[in-house]
Amino acid sequence: MKDQLKNNWKLFLIASLTLGLAPFNPPHIWGKIQWILGGNAFDAQKGLQPQDWFDVLLHGLPWLLLLISGVLNLKK
Repeated sequence: MKDQLKNNWKLFLIASLTLGLAPFNPPHIWGKIQWILGGNAFDAQKGLQPQDWFDVLLHGLPWLLLLISGVLNLKK
């Protein structure tokens, strides 16, 4: 598992630049991150719904995998 994370950095990079940034203007994940960091994600009236959290996971997972792969490759 660790070797797969370490060796698939190119796949994670492509996924991050496509799925991770889609739609591209502005990047969708950026708006979701701002929403979460701004505290509005947990507001009772205009908070994130379950589909919004799934959306954060979907767009954020490639970036997380790329980060983990980068750390593993730098730890040689």
